[in-house]
Amino acid sequence: MIRRALQNTGWLMGARGINAVLSLAYLALATRALGVAGFGGFVLVVSFAQAITGLASFQTWQAVVRWGQRPERAADAIGFAIALDLLSMAAGAVAAAALLLLAGEWLPIAEGLRPAALAFTLVSLLAIRSTPTGILRLHDRYAQAAAADSVTSLVRIAGAALAALLAPGIGAFLIAWAVAELATAGAYWWLAARVQPIAWRRIGLSRLPRAAARDGGAAASAWRFVWGTSLSGTLLVASRQILVLLVGALGGAALAGIYRVAAQLGEGLLKLAQALLRATYPELVRDPAAARAMAARIGRIALATGIAATLLAALAGRWLIALIAGPDYLAAYGPMILLSAAAAIELAGATLEALLVSRGHALGNMALRAVPTMLALAALPLAIRQWGAMGPAAMVLGASAATVLGLLIATRRTA
Repeated sequence: MIRRALQNTGWLMGARGINAVLSLAYLALATRALGVAGFGGFVLVVSFAQAITGLASFQTWQAVVRWGQRPERAADAIGFAIALDLLSMAAGAVAAAALLLLAGEWLPIAEGLRPAALAFTLVSLLAIRSTPTGILRLHDRYAQAAAADSVTSLVRIAGAALAALLAPGIGAFLIAWAVAELATAGAYWWLAARVQPIAWRRIGLSRLPRAAARDGGAAASAWRFVWGTSLSGTLLVASRQILVLLVGALGGAALAGIYRVAAQLGEGLLKLAQALLRATYPELVRDPAAARAMAARIGRIALATGIAATLLAALAGRWLIALIAGPDYLAAYGPMILLSAAAAIELAGATLEALLVSRGHALGNMALRAVPTMLALAALPLAIRQWGAMGPAAMVLGASAATVLGLLIATRRTA
């Protein structure tokens, strides 16, 4: 089981590694073509779309993996997940339109960019791909998922190159990012449908909860699981984007751009942590008896990897920022180190989170992440006034440390 989990993680890490290298290239193109202020405006639009998508989305891949283990339940689980994704798209579209129309000046997106922000958000919602991700993981098709993931960076790098050469403006880069989202979603759905034909008549919100009740549980338990996993995943993803928006609102677009460069370079391990969670969770569901030992072994490997990556960021960070984004972004060095440390902590705690969720404590996991995140966001105005771009990075580091400490205590209590 450990070998399979590490192999699956390896596929995801390989895709993440390729994407990380390509992301440095398109980051260089965007930062240099748009300048600090222009890149900051672009970042704020993308962060808004990702925040809305993250807040509206359910982590439906976990429901597919949890209930799809039994072949007779797979179609119901997939239909339930698709219905939740459609609900997410509708709710997110309404929320995005309302915010962009009614938010006023406190939303740090320039009036001229708000129509583009709405269009890009709608594309991001349409490109939600949690359900096909779950289908591929249910069938251990991690290599195919890695191939689908790589589409994002391949299309972005091509689009960013064209934008930088032909039309170096925010709109052109947004089009490139939008095409990449749709292409990736298309690749995921195509690969998933080849593995597991979609039973379109099974799409609905009631079949799976009723099936869970017939299996000896309660219909409400399915909903508790969905809300718990979704809120926890939402907090991790959306809070990062909300943070960028708050940095832009409190410090301006240029500061948001600098912080985003720091996050892009420093939070690479955070994506690795998410890959580790996604690779180990199915194995923990399949074999609960061996789950704790496997989580501990993988956790030690993750901790060593995180420490090494943080040291590398400290040693090579200034050179890397100057090479990729240019000297105008050297203020991102300090925040990048703090964000690398936060991502290393999240990486070490990824298996703890997977272990807690696999034992049915999804809501408890959400609470452990929600409290530190809310406290960090509340302290953000003071942190930015005192330390500039270092402030939000310090808040992220504190929230990550508190969350992982809580996960460690919780998993020991539920042993």
